[in-house]
Amino acid sequence: MFTGIVTDVGEVLSVEARGALNRVRIACAYDMAGVDLGASIACGGPCLTVVDKGVADGRNWFEVDAGAETLALTNVGRWRPGARINLERSLRIGDELGGHIVTGHVDGMAEIVDLRAFDGMARFEIRAPASVSRFIAQKGSVCLDGTSLTVNGVEGDLFSVLLIPHTLQVTTWGERRIGDLLNIEVDLMARYAARLSQTQG
Repeated sequence: MFTGIVTDVGEVLSVEARGALNRVRIACAYDMAGVDLGASIACGGPCLTVVDKGVADGRNWFEVDAGAETLALTNVGRWRPGARINLERSLRIGDELGGHIVTGHVDGMAEIVDLRAFDGMARFEIRAPASVSRFIAQKGSVCLDGTSLTVNGVEGDLFSVLLIPHTLQVTTWGERRIGDLLNIEVDLMARYAARLSQTQG
């Protein structure tokens, strides 16, 4: 489980195709002594498992395997060396829940269709996949590229989010442009509420 509060921005060092999966090496600022093999790290949204780790050229790194479903449903298949991605380690008992409950199970990819910058902030208009747009509500939460954000407005399959200067500086959002595809995970509570309504109706 995660909160959508980004704790580091990693850099993809290498991508190696291994049959139906990609082995990805990611440089990060995390102390590798405190990261166990098998640990879960949210990498740009998807929850991925650490399968190897180490230090090379003075940089800490870990490796993850992205399987066929992850490559098909997320933007992980588009990662190339040099790509920067938002990172978050999994929650521990007692950690502050600063964002909202995030599972790291990405629903698909959303597209940035408009971007307006003002006063150091940025308003993004985003098109959600048709399969999940009904779960997005004004003032609700959504996780985009591993970042917990509040939905400002909704119209059909379009919704908007407003990012403050701090978020633009400490995540990859400051690099985002119109046309970029984002990993989207809708709010877990909204999904359960919709399912409950469906079964009762």
